Amino acid sequence: MHQHGIGVWTARRRLKSPDKVALVHGEGDTVTYRQLADAVDRVSAALRQLGVGRGDAVAYLGENSPEFLQVMFAAAQVGAVFVPVNTRLAPPEIGHVLADCGARVLIHDPDLAGSVAVVGPAARPPHVVVTGAGGADRPGLADLARAADAGAAGPVETGHGDPAAIVYTSGTTGRAKGAVLTHGNLTWVALNCVVDYDVVSTDVALMISPLFHVASLGMGALPVILKGATLVVEKGFDPGRALAQIERHGVTMLSGVPTTYQLLADHPAWASTDLSTLAKLTCGGSAVPARILDAYEARGLSFSQGYGMTEASPGATALPPAMTRAKQGSVGLPHFFTDVRVTDAAGRPASTGEVGEIEVAGPNVFAGYHGLAGATAEAFTPDGWFRSGDLGHLDADGYLYISGRLKDMIISGGENIYPAEVEQLLAEIDGVVSAAVIGVPDERWGEVPWAVVTVRAGARVDTDTVRARLDGRIARYKLPKNVVIVDELPRTASGKVRKAELRARFAG
Repeated sequence: MHQHGIGVWTARRRLKSPDKVALVHGEGDTVTYRQLADAVDRVSAALRQLGVGRGDAVAYLGENSPEFLQVMFAAAQVGAVFVPVNTRLAPPEIGHVLADCGARVLIHDPDLAGSVAVVGPAARPPHVVVTGAGGADRPGLADLARAADAGAAGPVETGHGDPAAIVYTSGTTGRAKGAVLTHGNLTWVALNCVVDYDVVSTDVALMISPLFHVASLGMGALPVILKGATLVVEKGFDPGRALAQIERHGVTMLSGVPTTYQLLADHPAWASTDLSTLAKLTCGGSAVPARILDAYEARGLSFSQGYGMTEASPGATALPPAMTRAKQGSVGLPHFFTDVRVTDAAGRPASTGEVGEIEVAGPNVFAGYHGLAGATAEAFTPDGWFRSGDLGHLDADGYLYISGRLKDMIISGGENIYPAEVEQLLAEIDGVVSAAVIGVPDERWGEVPWAVVTVRAGARVDTDTVRARLDGRIARYKLPKNVVIVDELPRTASGKVRKAELRARFAG
């Protein structure tokens, strides 16, 4: 039997570094690699007793915790597919994810029971389990794992081509699509990070970003565990607590988005916190503004920046700290095991400096969209490159610069917002005739969504009423921060909204 999937990682770490601290969580509780592997084995046995087998979807709705990682590796052990669910989604969005992947089991934090309770019966998996101890009316993961026979069976044979996870990303059609990431995808993206970010076994990485985001999972947790380093798992992000954790645990690695780093630098404890152990800062989501670079460089710190997407697991490029100023505005060079090119409208390689569509290839690029053969075919070129939908250009040294987004995606505080999803819901509001959603620069969040709408004569439509109507139907970060009423939306001859004109008018 050959084991090449991520399901054997914890067992191999138990062999190589059993007493090394793998996880730190809560108020300093530690988990060694032996303890992590033993826990994964018990959860794996519990999943088997629930009837989970090869190809079944195991959904997880919860904040960062040891249980998150236990379930992911346990699902991989039994040949199942792990489906991390964004905790910020509204119940209808959660229901769509569960129904689309056909989850056999949903494991969720007790605090999110309210969201789970209102998910429609058609989307509810056969088994719903809470993390920790359960109760009379609901089984608990800790109880099931304790009662299961961890030695009953070993890992299911898996290869790099087998699906390991389905990570949902909003699409331009307005419905979330599940990107199928294989065991190979997750292995190679971790290797890319080990090479390009110099991850070593003595590193201590602070995980303040949600693990349900593929960047935190694929480029944060997995490389650390692959190398046998230590992961400090934080349930959420609080700037003051994060600074305290850096000092307390001698954190060497930190990942986030520009908003994360801005909030840390703005905190009163920033100047007095000992940051001497920090050596590796990675930032994604959008370019790091000069004011943030200045604040960190004043403390002797610099960034690795990058570009990617869920479909690349997610890393595509990385800009090393040494080039942060020399190539300011660039997202760097392709990762070691990844290829990036820019093509013109005819699909030919663009010349140096010429703006075109960014395309990505490599063993970290996903297998396709779950259940969407047509969308998968459209996502790839005839020669197998993934079409990112983003615009950019390469300079003479091969460094990539992002010019714009074909898909008009908005990135707000590291969260992706696709206008089509919000526009569909705006169109359902009484009085709204047509709507366009654009990203407007925001000092704190990078971008925030604005809705530009035309309304029926006499209708009352404003920001408060729109947000109230959409609240609970989509995640709160997707709610328009402002609603602007115009006489008409600028359109092309074919009827498409000219969003570039709207951005020029309202985004400045």
